[in-house]
Amino acid sequence: MKLKVTVNGVAYDIEVDVEEQERPTLGAVVIGGGGAAQAAPTTASVKAASANAVVAPLSGAVARILVAEGDEIAEGQVLLVLEAMKMETEITAPHAGTVGAILVGERDAVQGGDPLIELA
Repeated sequence: MKLKVTVNGVAYDIEVDVEEQERPTLGAVVIGGGGAAQAAPTTASVKAASANAVVAPLSGAVARILVAEGDEIAEGQVLLVLEAMKMETEITAPHAGTVGAILVGERDAVQGGDPLIELA
């Protein structure tokens, strides 16, 4: 490749050898399942939490608790609200039942996987 370069007002014609660089290529992109077998969902275990505990899906602070111990709840009912990075996340009941124990208080910091409410 020929280039023209000016240095201190003097023009120079130079020739430069350019090496081709190998560019990485993308692998196959698959959209949809195409009927392939899907992996079974994984489960997470939480230390000291019962099987009926509603756990925090992310780290944050408890903004509001909307139920009390002994309350009858419906599936999908909002139990409490977590705040993380100025965003609120509603934590809902996975199934109908009764609130057995509330394991956190308002403004408590929680980590993902921490038990929040135990259902009876």
